[in-house]
Amino acid sequence: MNCRSEVLEVSVEGRQVDEAMLALLHTILLHRSTGKFHYKKEGTYSIGTVGTQDVDCDFIDFTFVRVSSDELDRVIRKAVAEFKDALGNSGSDGMGQISLEFYQKKKSRWPFSDECIPWEVWSIKVNVVNLANEQERQICREKVGEKLGEKVINIVEVINRHEYLPKMPTQSEVDNVFDTSLKDVQPYLYKITFQITDSLGTSVSTTMRRLIKDTLAL
Repeated sequence: MNCRSEVLEVSVEGRQVDEAMLALLHTILLHRSTGKFHYKKEGTYSIGTVGTQDVDCDFIDFTFVRVSSDELDRVIRKAVAEFKDALGNSGSDGMGQISLEFYQKKKSRWPFSDECIPWEVWSIKVNVVNLANEQERQICREKVGEKLGEKVINIVEVINRHEYLPKMPTQSEVDNVFDTSLKDVQPYLYKITFQITDSLGTSVSTTMRRLIKDTLAL
């Protein structure tokens, strides 16, 4: 199986890291989650509905849509908070990458553990910019909102392609494909990882600073 890999790049102010990451991760998971499966007998099942809710950002001119599951939101927020803390403590000019990997399990014979096979990975490269004054922050607030809108459209276009998805499992195999631990939603199995690095390059932050300067010059 070939694992799809998608890379998104964003440049944000420090106080925008949480909201930008939540917007992108929740957008992906919105399209990679289903309602809970209700099996009637082996081979037949119904799927519950997935509720959604709008989230208004405080530091970005942007509203995103997420699955209305407080449990899932807590998991994502915890991962993003850890990433933000690591960024702040790294001393590497605020550059890092957070990844959302979807995988399925392949049962192995005892005594070996199950094999986790990734089928899609989303990597978000983040660069934190330092701004000089409130005027620059206001411009950044607007520009980051515009960029996030573009990223969300890109995510939806990628997800709407007819590419590989794990086949719908039987009741005995549902835990090999979906995370069934949440009571109100059922995302595909996933894990979130991050790394802090000084080798992501400066092109994104340079573009953001140029956008701000160009706007100030108008």
